[in-house]
Amino acid sequence: MAEWVDVCALDELDPEDVMRFDHGGRVYAVYRSENGTPYATDGLCTHEHVCLADGLVLGEEIECPKHNGRFNIRTGAALRAPVSVPLATYPARISAGRIEILI
Repeated sequence: MAEWVDVCALDELDPEDVMRFDHGGRVYAVYRSENGTPYATDGLCTHEHVCLADGLVLGEEIECPKHNGRFNIRTGAALRAPVSVPLATYPARISAGRIEILI
């Protein structure tokens, strides 16, 4: 059963930034868009399993730090080679000044 899990205080994650979040033996990437909306995806690139939190957020895209493949942070869609497999995404919200994700 899915549950909302606390990630961090809203002010710990700047707009257009990403952070690593480990929970239940899995790695997630949690983002804040330029307008402040939170998003969450699997935290490892589908190409070579590199941590996306070390990458660069460009608008609504995350660029993998290893081979510069890109994913859409809202949909998980693979946008630029060498990535071709999309990321799983998870609902994210702001509650009482904290970011939570549904996992």
